[in-house]
Amino acid sequence: MVNESIQAPTQVTLEKNGAQTPGKAAEAPVGRSSATERDPSTSDKFNFWLSPEVIVNPFDIVQVGQVAPDNKASKTYGLVTTLEHRTDAPNHLANFISSNFGSLAEEPNTPRQGTTIAKVNVLSNNANVYMPVPNERVVTFADANGIEEALGIDQMELKNRVPAGLISMSNGASAVAYIDRRYVLGPESAHINISGISGLATKTSYAMFIIQSILQKADDPTKIAVIIMNVKQADLLHIDERGPDLPPEEKEKWEKLGLEPKPFEPGKVHYFLPRSKDGIQPNSFFPPSIYTTYAYDLEATADKLDLLFSDVSDPSGTMESIIGDIMIGLQGGQADFKAVRSWMTLLYGPPLFDPTAKKTVRLGDHLGSSVGKFRRHLRRLVHTRQTGIFVESRAINEKVLSAEIGKIKGGHVYVVDIAKLADAEQTLVFGDLLKTVYALKAEAPEEGEEEVPDKIIFFVDELNKYAPSGAKTSPISEQVLDIAERGRSLGVILVSAQQFMSAVHSRVTGNAATKVLGRSGSAEVLQPDYKFLDDDLKLNVTRLNKGELLLSHAIYRQPVKVVFPKPAYRQQQA
Repeated sequence: MVNESIQAPTQVTLEKNGAQTPGKAAEAPVGRSSATERDPSTSDKFNFWLSPEVIVNPFDIVQVGQVAPDNKASKTYGLVTTLEHRTDAPNHLANFISSNFGSLAEEPNTPRQGTTIAKVNVLSNNANVYMPVPNERVVTFADANGIEEALGIDQMELKNRVPAGLISMSNGASAVAYIDRRYVLGPESAHINISGISGLATKTSYAMFIIQSILQKADDPTKIAVIIMNVKQADLLHIDERGPDLPPEEKEKWEKLGLEPKPFEPGKVHYFLPRSKDGIQPNSFFPPSIYTTYAYDLEATADKLDLLFSDVSDPSGTMESIIGDIMIGLQGGQADFKAVRSWMTLLYGPPLFDPTAKKTVRLGDHLGSSVGKFRRHLRRLVHTRQTGIFVESRAINEKVLSAEIGKIKGGHVYVVDIAKLADAEQTLVFGDLLKTVYALKAEAPEEGEEEVPDKIIFFVDELNKYAPSGAKTSPISEQVLDIAERGRSLGVILVSAQQFMSAVHSRVTGNAATKVLGRSGSAEVLQPDYKFLDDDLKLNVTRLNKGELLLSHAIYRQPVKVVFPKPAYRQQQA
């Protein structure tokens, strides 16, 4: 009788009490809610048993009839988190014995009665009723409108909707997962953080997709500028060039999302590549045809010297003090530093070094041994182990990166390549950009200067290098934390990615209103950073396929699984 009730024609309708309402055809039922003495329904969770022929998977969104005020019908929406198959066997030994004591050649002597149980986390109720779902209510898949209602998307204004991926259900239905622009670009909240195993989570591709989605759906894209850090090969050095024609299924994804599969607008993408040691070709993988070379002489680095030493161990704070005094001396034009005009004169001339005696000397209250330690590190960073970006004097075609970014325009994209730089050099460049952007947004433009874009989106991968977890901070991590905590009010939006969320400072990830997870290891998802995930969902994260992501957004009650289309721009070439 149970199976017959589920296989009945789809004209099953909901009444006033949540069971049937005459005249409204419902979706094909997949099962009925089930509450037991030991496993009751609650205001946050409920279970349902499945008809034998039905396929349901974790992350499917279902709906069930519920009672509402004035005895009117309402719908409770839920997210399937896990599935269990239960039988009337008291234990596994009973199943073994029923198969003639483990004979694989014979059918079991005692047929077991069993069913699959789906466990569901409540997402929402369209009448704001959070009474527990009663027993034996018909459960169906949610349709596209139901999914929007379940996630709260229906409450978003159309102008604030940003497509963030497609939700695909086990019954073949799909819906667009929109995120609210006010929680991405402000003023309500901001920032997007993406985590997942390298190569499987497609973090960079998703970041570029969401940036394109923001730009294509913006009321006025000329008020938004984008700065992108290229950290892997030539991944992002041809984003204004059209790639090979996309397969039909990828084009269909773009179409369902209401977006156009196209590269970033040619003529509005600017590439900045680091100088190489020979100064002829840039230090870059497969450079684009048009680019600007950047380099750092002492003058261009004097106000950010502390960023270059971010990775140097300094438990006593001595190095920090020395660097601070040198920065003040260089920028203030103090008498002792009048003759210091280049890296070599800083290293091998006064006030740090006595060329006559050929030895390191005291600097103010700092001992010669401490100054010597500074010189050794500086010599390693800018001379013996550098990749070419540090120069005694810049050639005409070698620009100061902060000066070029200072001319930032809305509607334009700026790609800064750091893929072949040493770690300390990458930290310097990233910190230089953050410092420049922060200053632009924090200070009002002077008369005659161009207006700074309302929003500046900053994308960086491998964020754990710059803001690692733990209480200890460095000059670069302080910059990142400041952007994470105050960027929303200034209009600086951080789109960041890393393999392990637990490796990033919790104040950075905690301030991200949107978190995106690709496949992650079981040990990783058990870290405290993943407390926002249900325990059952944590296990599902470990088996996400490539291109599948878990999307947690400020207005969603539960994360949802999404897929997104491949980019239309030209990707890395060998």
